[in-house]
Amino acid sequence: MDRSQQLRHWMFARHAHPVSAWTRLLTTPLVVAPFWTRRADVTAGVVIWFAINPIMTPEPADRRSLATRAILGEERWLAHPELDRTMSALNAVGLLTLGAAGLAAWHRRKVPTILGVAATMALTLYGWRRYADLYDADRHTV
Repeated sequence: MDRSQQLRHWMFARHAHPVSAWTRLLTTPLVVAPFWTRRADVTAGVVIWFAINPIMTPEPADRRSLATRAILGEERWLAHPELDRTMSALNAVGLLTLGAAGLAAWHRRKVPTILGVAATMALTLYGWRRYADLYDADRHTV
C-alpha cells in the first residue's frame, strides 16, 4: 500500500465513525451557504468544516452501524468500482443535484435550493444503503 492509499484508508477509517458520517450528511446544507451568502468567511468556515469532519473522530469501536458500513463500503467501491457500476451514475446525479442547489442558492431561490439539498441528501442515503450492501457482501465472502 503506497502513501496515498495509506492516507485514504486512515481517513476512511476515521470517517466511518457514525458521528463523523452523520454530521457530514446532516450538514450538507452548509455546502450551499457560500453561494447564498457570497461571503468569504462563510466559505472558509464551510471548507474547514468539511476538511476536518472526516478525521475528527476515532475509528469506530464496532462496524454494525449503517453509517460505518456505508463509509467502509464506499472505500471498497473507490478501490474497485466494478463492484457496482451504477454507483458512478448515482454519484453523478447527486453531484448534479447539489450543483443545481448551489445555482439556486446563488440566485437566492429558497424553494429550489431546499429541494436540491434535500434531494442530494436522499440520494446520499440511498448511496449509503448500496455502499453498506457492498461492505456486507465483501465481509461475508472473506
